[in-house]
Formats: sequence, structure tokens, C-alpha cells
Amino acid sequence: MLYPFPPQIRELECFSVMPEQFRRRERSAWAEANRGGAIVDSFLEGPVFDKAHNLYVTDIPWGRIFCINPQGIWSLVAEYDGEPNGMKFLDDTTLLITDYKNGLIKLDIRNGSITPLLERRNSERFKGVNDLILDSTGNIYFTDQGQTGLHDPTGRLYRLRPDGHLDLLLSNIPSPNGVALCADEQVLYVAVTRGNCVWRVPLLKDGSVSKVGQFFTSYGPSGPDGLAVDQQGRLLIANPGLGYVWVLNKRAEPELILRGDAGTSLTNLAFGGPDNTELYITDSTNGRILRTRMEVAGLPLARRG
Repeated sequence: MLYPFPPQIRELECFSVMPEQFRRRERSAWAEANRGGAIVDSFLEGPVFDKAHNLYVTDIPWGRIFCINPQGIWSLVAEYDGEPNGMKFLDDTTLLITDYKNGLIKLDIRNGSITPLLERRNSERFKGVNDLILDSTGNIYFTDQGQTGLHDPTGRLYRLRPDGHLDLLLSNIPSPNGVALCADEQVLYVAVTRGNCVWRVPLLKDGSVSKVGQFFTSYGPSGPDGLAVDQQGRLLIANPGLGYVWVLNKRAEPELILRGDAGTSLTNLAFGGPDNTELYITDSTNGRILRTRMEVAGLPLARRG
């Protein structure tokens, strides 16, 4: 690809590493299916901040939710029979989680209790939900990825309305993953991991989608994963196969590449800090949180309550 200017490259720093006491060096059903049977002591995803600037992350294979305080100290919030991935706050004490085994679930961070929100659609289990975003009216957009890919392009994008109505917006995506909304909420971005790209999904006033297009194309062994948008409308893309975070302008031109050290797998990202300019990224396979300070703040995330 040719761009009008070369992107700046910035190295990420390590904010915090999962303590040894939380690492589980055992076989897991998730690793058997997704990591070739390797011993995976953790796989971090779903970063999101509370109002006190504590960072919450999921640990997919072991059904765990952790809280990391601003000093980088870890604590276990919940452990249950599930495979949690993406998270967003519904209100100050409730996390909404996309769980591969259990659908949409809610977690009360005060006591670690789990309750289901949406386990099935018309009595049919989901393929395996992955990530989510809320808009300002309380709609929840979430991806249903499962094991889809170019061999089986049947991944789905849903919208769950506040009244409980579930809309199937797309059903032809080869591995839908992270989702993000632009500032005016008229466009949704969807990471398409196995297609190694990001789709641009216009959201129409009647609730439908139309003229869905491919916004950005990456390369390498594993494509785009988590997404975020900043206040200039730039799209940030965690690309685990490259160990990059792409920062794209509105023309999908890379302005900046955030890079981890050798062996990093950057899967998801979240803005935080007092002014929302600190960017935190999960290095999933190494059990680390990396970070950098950005010149532009991230868009604030919507909540239901």
C-alpha cells in the first residue's frame, strides 16, 4: 500500500504484568480449540475503566475477571464457568460481558455475582459472542464470532435494544471481533479478524444497515481485533498477529503505529486516565498490560445507567 506520508512508529511501555499467583499453567478446553493445545496460563481481553480509573480485564480460558488499580496492583473480582471476552460498564457497578460459552452476562463488581442477560436467540445458542459497544440510547451492538472465518463467513452482528428486541444486522462476516462507534453514532466499525480487515457499517435511521464496505485492510497471520475511536475520529485497531496498534485517520491512512516488543499479541485496547488520553492495551499471550499516552483523547464510552 502507498500512503501520502509514512506513519510515525512509537514503542509501547509495560504498565503491569499478571502476578505469578494468578497464572494457571494447565490445559484448558479453550486452549485446545484456539491455541493448538498449548499450555496457556492466561489470555487477557476486554479492557475497560471504571470512574476511579481502575482497569478491568477478562481472562478467557479460566473464566476470570481482574481489576488492576492505577498503581498496577491486581485483584480477582470473579471466577466462574465461562469464557469472558469483551466488557463494557452498564452502570457504575455492573459490567456487561460477552461470554463465548454463556452469551451476554452481567457482573456485579461489588460481590462478583454473575447473572445472564441474553443466553440464546429464539432458543438457539450463539456461535460464540466476542465484543460489544453501547450507544447513547442504550442499544448494545455485539459480535457473534464463534469459529467463523473465510472458510465459513457466517459470523453475525447483533443489536440488542433497551426494550429487549434483538436485531440481526449482518450474518455474513468471516470472524467478527471488535466493534466501535464513531462520534455521531451513524457508523459502526467491525473488526473482521480472519478477513484481515475492518468493515464500515452505516447505521440508518430506520434501524437497518446498508452499503457496508471494507474500510481498512491489514496483513499477517492474525488480523484486527479490538477497536477504539478518538475525539478526532481516528480509528485505533489492535492487530495481534503483527503486535501493532494501527491509528488511522478518516481516510484509513495510518498516521501512527504503536508497537510492542517481540512476541507481543495486542488484542484489545481502552482509553483511560483522568483526561482519557492514556491508552492501555492487552498483550494477551504474555499476561501483560502495555500503555502509552496519546495526544488525542478517546471518545467517552456510553452506558445504560
